[in-house]
Amino acid sequence: MRPSDGGFYPRVFALVAAGLLGVALYWMVQPFVGSILWAFLLAFLLSPVNEALGRALRGRRGLAAFLITLASVLLILLPAALLALAFVGQATELVGRLEALAQKHHITKMSDVLRVPLLQGVIDRMLAHLPVSAEQIQDWLLQSGQSALRTAVGMSGAFVVGALGVVVGFVLVLFLLFFFLRDGADMVRRAVRLIPMDPARKATLLAHLSAVTRAVVLGTLLTAVAQGTLLGIGFALVGLPSPVVFGVLSSIVSLVPMVGTALVWIPAVAVLLVQERLGASVFLLMWSLALVGTIDNFLKPLVVSGRAQISTLPVFLGLMGGLSTFGVIGMVLGPVIVALVIALLRFADESRPSED
Repeated sequence: MRPSDGGFYPRVFALVAAGLLGVALYWMVQPFVGSILWAFLLAFLLSPVNEALGRALRGRRGLAAFLITLASVLLILLPAALLALAFVGQATELVGRLEALAQKHHITKMSDVLRVPLLQGVIDRMLAHLPVSAEQIQDWLLQSGQSALRTAVGMSGAFVVGALGVVVGFVLVLFLLFFFLRDGADMVRRAVRLIPMDPARKATLLAHLSAVTRAVVLGTLLTAVAQGTLLGIGFALVGLPSPVVFGVLSSIVSLVPMVGTALVWIPAVAVLLVQERLGASVFLLMWSLALVGTIDNFLKPLVVSGRAQISTLPVFLGLMGGLSTFGVIGMVLGPVIVALVIALLRFADESRPSED
């Protein structure tokens, strides 16, 4: 049967035209993709608050969106900018300290670690089975630490300049956030109508994708931020340098399966032991085990439902891949993309007809 000219060909033409225009639109807005994604993510997370405020204001969505946008500047974007500036300053200072320490002591501080009674026997046995000396290990650690911190300084500097320092990008985030909050519900409804699926399954899919996205952002990433914040506070309380730097690093490594923030606080406890600050080392150890290590058990059940749970490994892989692909926004976008793929696979599996 020949397709009706009134239905088939116009649809093909419309799809081809939409595809070409979509490609052109992407290339046109590519310089602002980061700002668009930040605004979209903030609007998605703030949508429940925006809807509640809109109802309280008797349907005045424009006023509700304006108030939420203003609050976002004061409570989210401004603190993020200050945190980024503090990170850059402390990371730069820490790099200078490491370089000065290496020049002053000519990388001989490993001997201080070897003389600590609590660690001497363990380290001696480890070094006996390694084909390298203690001095070679310290040389590698110092060089690796300086290189990593220089990279972090460069990334954070690019973040400040690109995401918050550039006035156009900052204003664009606020501008888009306002319109996403005001008109986002209508945009989503129109987009949903284009999905070729019956309404019941469509509603189930969208609810599941929304729950998974919130689980990743509010559950996994919020927990990571909380752990990094607590460990940074612990560093400050015991007088260790650069608490903001190590707090940010702790937020990232908290997503590493099995070890998490122990990659940061165990060396810090060892440093305090080397300095013969036994009380501070015990305090930081207890702080890390009792607070930092258990906060996820308290936060995740509050914001994540059971069916929306995503394991740590895919979130960590998404974070690393997103960071290398999209830059700073990829730290959020990468885990969300991985989680959405997993959610779609789950939905497809659950939607299959049951086999007798």
